[in-house]
Amino acid sequence: MSFATKDFEKTSLALVVKNATGVSVQRCYQCGKCSAGCPAAGEMDDPPSVLLRLLQTDTEAADMRVLRSYTIWLCLTCYACVARCPMEVDLPKIMDAFRAESARQKLVHPKARDILAFHKSFINDVRCFGRMWEIGVFGEYKLRTRHFLQDLVLAPSMIWKGKLPFFPEFQTKLVSRIFARIRGNREEIR
Repeated sequence: MSFATKDFEKTSLALVVKNATGVSVQRCYQCGKCSAGCPAAGEMDDPPSVLLRLLQTDTEAADMRVLRSYTIWLCLTCYACVARCPMEVDLPKIMDAFRAESARQKLVHPKARDILAFHKSFINDVRCFGRMWEIGVFGEYKLRTRHFLQDLVLAPSMIWKGKLPFFPEFQTKLVSRIFARIRGNREEIR
């Protein structure tokens, strides 16, 4: 599938990723070390090296397969792949770009909807309070996913141990500056 850029030219997902991250998928020569070292590879539908190879083929079908992949949502951003890569391809940065494009185009893998719901809940919480407030994230996540009773038995013991504070700590001035800077960087990229 081709994607429209700022200049309304049709472009491939590989170019979108390159523009967003500065990382070229063409640097990968398919040694497979990223996939071999990935702690989440056993749960992925396609290993990371396969996603990079799909992007290198530069076809619409390959781009769609990447954006609909469950793999992009399972990346732990642990950088084990980057540490092992002889070409130093920043795969976690590429995975972030994949996730953003997948969400933007509403192509999120069905099994990853809860992951995306948690991500949105976490980001909203940080945006509101300046840091994570566990009960706020927990509540918003439950509302987004409708998993109201899942993990409910853990809450009392976490409250008892002081892991779920009832009131958030506010750090909003610092965070509003960070989000303003992020928005500014996005505008520069576009």
